[in-house]
Order: sequence, then C-alpha cells, then structure tokens
Amino acid sequence: MSKRRLKNKKTRIVAIGAAITSGAAVAGVLLPSANAADEKTPEDIMRMCQRARVLNGKQQSIEDFGGHPVAGPGFEADSCTFIPEPLEFFDGPTEKITTDFPNCPPDLDPATRADATWTTSVTQGQGKYTVTQQGGGGGLFGALNAAWLRHEGTMDLTLESASISEKVDKPVPEGKVLHLEFTPRMQRMKGVWRVKIEAREQGTVLPAQPEETYEAAEVVEGPVVRPGAAGAPGVPDGLIDPKLTDC
Repeated sequence: MSKRRLKNKKTRIVAIGAAITSGAAVAGVLLPSANAADEKTPEDIMRMCQRARVLNGKQQSIEDFGGHPVAGPGFEADSCTFIPEPLEFFDGPTEKITTDFPNCPPDLDPATRADATWTTSVTQGQGKYTVTQQGGGGGLFGALNAAWLRHEGTMDLTLESASISEKVDKPVPEGKVLHLEFTPRMQRMKGVWRVKIEAREQGTVLPAQPEETYEAAEVVEGPVVRPGAAGAPGVPDGLIDPKLTDC
C-alpha cells in the first residue's frame, strides 16, 4: 500500500507567560504525546522553542541549550521563529525631576531663578519569559534582542535603563513655585514565538506525526532613545515640562 503524506495540522495559541519550568525531552527524535495540542502551556511552548532544531533560521545543536546526545535533553521541535509586530508608542509615567523652587513671601525677589542640574533614568523591560530575559538559555534572549534592535530608537536589552541629565535655568515668577516634570516617550514591541513540528509519515519504528504549530505571545517595552554624543549611551526621549503652582 502506498503511503500518503499527512495534511492535517494542529495549531494552538497561548498568550499567558510565566517563568519557565523544566520538562522531560527526548534526545534525538521528536515524540508527540497523544493529546499534545491540548497540553501545551506557555512554558511548554517556550521550552520547545529553546530546544528547536532551527531557531530564527539558524541551525542549533543540542549543546546550545545544554543538551546531551544520551542523557538529554534533545530537540523538541523542528523550528521556532519570533514574529514581531510593528512598534506601539505611548507616554510613560510622569515624574517630578527637580525640587521646588519657591518665590514666595516673605522672600519675594523678582530675580529668583531655578538654577540646577537634574538627572533621571528610564528603565526598560526584557522578555516576559525566563528564557527571553537576560541570562536565559538557548539563544532566545539574543533572538528577541536582535528583533528589538532592528527598530530605530531602541537600546540593547542588556542595558536596564537609560539616563538623561540637563541643566535648568528658568525665572520663577513672584508668588509662584516652580518644578520640572519629565514624561518619557516609550515603545512596545509585541510578537509571537511560533513553534513548529513538521509532519512525518509512518515509519517502521516511529508512528505518523501530523504537523503541529504552537504560539506563545511576547512583549517588550522600553524608552525611545536619542543617539548619545560620540559613542555615549542613548538618551531617553520625552517631554520636559515646567510646572508653576501658587505659593
């Protein structure tokens, strides 16, 4: 009897992330469970992604994720690809970045000025899974970082924050109190990690395998950064707003 190529597919999309837990793997071959499509959690999918034969178009060896040809773990998927969406932009939380500069009774002075240097930092996140954060295994953090850095105005995910420092010199009207606020410009990259197990025909030992595809949602947020001076780190972009209140 001639063999037929399997056409049926299973697709599972999971969008909730948490820390990665370890799981059993089969060294050398891919063996699906009977109800694999119903059992995959985000942690399972990210582990499969970490242990894929091909990660974002690059062939992996089991040593890339700490595997062993005998003791395991081995490959759990044929491929895993990160598919990013276009960046979203939004305003971050507004922060008061200077002390108050009062020009109030009984010390009213038309020459009062706010004269100071202020500094603030804007933090950025990493991936939502343990393996897509700094120090994660299997090259997933590097793949996510590469996708992030393809966009303008981003900074390396190995950097936890970017700082901005400027001098302020402004007059303070009589009867007023002046302070400065900073609202950082932020960006968000969403995407999915798509894990695929290719269909396999019935063999003499291994059973037939239908094609299976799983997806786990990912998101990274960080500040929009402007180029720094002559090799210096990038500077967060945002709105500097002087605020005047009554005494």
